[in-house]
Amino acid sequence: MDANAVAAPARWYTTLSREQWKVLIASNLGWLFDGFEIFALFVSVGFALHQLLPATEYAAIPRYAGYILATTVFGWATGGVIGGVIADYIGRKRAMMLAILAYSLTTGLSALAWSWGSFAVLRFLVGVGIGSEWATGASIVSELWPDHARGKGGGLLQCGAGLGGIVASCVWLLIGTTGPNAWRFLYLVGVLPALICVWIWRSIPESPRWEQSNERRRQARAARRSGAAIEGEALALNRSTVTDLFAEPTVRRPLIASLVMMLSVTFAFWGVATFIPTYVGTIAAKAGESAPHFAGIAALLTNIFGTLGFISLGFLADAIGRKPTAMLWYAACLVLTPVVYLWAHDIRVLLACVSVFGFFTVGIWAWAPVWLPELFPTRMRGTAIAFTFNAPRFVSCIGPIIAGTLIVGLGGYGPAATIVGMLFVLGVIAAPFLPETNGKPLPDTL
Repeated sequence: MDANAVAAPARWYTTLSREQWKVLIASNLGWLFDGFEIFALFVSVGFALHQLLPATEYAAIPRYAGYILATTVFGWATGGVIGGVIADYIGRKRAMMLAILAYSLTTGLSALAWSWGSFAVLRFLVGVGIGSEWATGASIVSELWPDHARGKGGGLLQCGAGLGGIVASCVWLLIGTTGPNAWRFLYLVGVLPALICVWIWRSIPESPRWEQSNERRRQARAARRSGAAIEGEALALNRSTVTDLFAEPTVRRPLIASLVMMLSVTFAFWGVATFIPTYVGTIAAKAGESAPHFAGIAALLTNIFGTLGFISLGFLADAIGRKPTAMLWYAACLVLTPVVYLWAHDIRVLLACVSVFGFFTVGIWAWAPVWLPELFPTRMRGTAIAFTFNAPRFVSCIGPIIAGTLIVGLGGYGPAATIVGMLFVLGVIAAPFLPETNGKPLPDTL
């Protein structure tokens, strides 16, 4: 053997420790069950409303579905912002466990809804728990995974949502035709995620970066109480993380650009992609096919290909960079929306288009756990990425309402979805204003 031979580089996954894999698995499972809750609503909301509304209101079901989706998104925004702040103060691990417990219990309560109003309130509470979980998982994975594989870690974390959607779709295919109470059984399954909290508590470590930042916070506050002069990071650590986010000049540009990108995807996704199962079910019914069956098939295909989209985005972001990858996904979503809603009318052609559509419109969310944690320092990371990921939902929660109203007003899904889907262009425009962070160290301080 030649002593001068250069050793082959280690494969990326062999460089990760057992703790790093456990953190990814825990975060993925938390987001998997988030995905279950979300897509359980997508595939069942129309059927739930058939039971919760009087027959005279059936023609307005798309509008009522928009209300339900909007309250869920509003709850998601509320819980998401709160959860990120909590994660910066009590730790990533504990905040994750609290969020999982919250959405597990409230999902089970959703099965007891007796009217569309009570259903909306309960789904708001589910949204609070779902929103709280994401920021903790994204923070801890980014803080424990190495620079060269962080994009892959973000994509693999986010694919949990797609896997959860696959599980929800499969469960619906099994029980969706069992009767008018099938949707209630679907939500009862959502209680099970609470069990993984025991494993998280026993198996994963807290983020060392957060522990170090939290210790600096304690020292900075002790120094202030003692009357010592403080400046720089010590001054920032004495502010609340929310105040710090807006007071720190170096984070304003990435904060604004990433907020525009997230507003684009949340508004367009919740106003376009969420109606796919219901839309496909409508097309199937017109063709004399089973609406629940084809709605379930559409949701399943969306999530299978969406999962591939999550993973692909993360791997491509490590290969060619965060910026070009994100722009590619946003542009594809913009183009594919009218293809699905205006061009594909045959049910089988539609299912093929829905598969490609899912790859991009579901997969696009992976840019957030890949890119956002790299834009903000550890002391405010949970707050910053939670605010960026969730605050746009306070605005975009009207997306389903607008889409549902347009569907009824324009007499069909196609024109409404195309109009709302044009907002994907904002992501293409905003991405160039963010710094390229591929392969760079995660910022601890600014």
